[in-house]
Amino acid sequence: MHRLATVLLLGCAAGLAQTKTPARTVWDGVYTEAQATRGMTAFGQSCGGCHALSAVGKAPLVGDAFWKSFAQKTVGDLLEFVTDNMPNGNPRSLSEATYQDIVALMLKSNGFPAGSAELESGNAAAVRIVQKNGSTELPADALVHVVGCLARSGADWEITRATTPERAESVSPGSADATRPLGSRTMTLKFVVTRLDSLAGSRVSVTGLLIGAGGVDGINVTAVTRVANKCP
Repeated sequence: MHRLATVLLLGCAAGLAQTKTPARTVWDGVYTEAQATRGMTAFGQSCGGCHALSAVGKAPLVGDAFWKSFAQKTVGDLLEFVTDNMPNGNPRSLSEATYQDIVALMLKSNGFPAGSAELESGNAAAVRIVQKNGSTELPADALVHVVGCLARSGADWEITRATTPERAESVSPGSADATRPLGSRTMTLKFVVTRLDSLAGSRVSVTGLLIGAGGVDGINVTAVTRVANKCP
């Protein structure tokens, strides 16, 4: 009897693990049409003089500009950014509900679908901003942090066994970089202005701007720091 109970418990646990609710994304409908409509009025009054709700124009908030700033982040991060920076010169001067309405409008303008429940501060943090196909690759020009092995490749420097690029502002380079699991990418380092010969063969932390989506054409380097003498 004891053995049967154990089997049943294990089976129940496995079932729960398999039916765990997946993380929500911006494609799941996290604002309402009414909320975005209210956001249009608030945006026109407080933001329209400095920003464009299109992919072109003055300080655009749609398309490449949006993905460059917020891909791999959450709607909570977006809401925090808008609250802390808008209106220009007078941030945090609007009501919490108004900021939520403006973010709803930004989501609608970027093609994300509306849903049946309004966006609120309490549910925004769990909503990921990812491409419709689920890709979390960061766009070109995103400021990133990568760890890998420094090597020479002809006239260029590159990092082999590179980790997946992560937003630099969300990562704190430090002792963890010396032991963290490495990846399988090779990324070319571009526009290096300091000599790296003494770091060859070391495990390094690299910060810079992605050249091409996901860094397919390399990284425009701002800093290279040794985190371990040998690599891996």
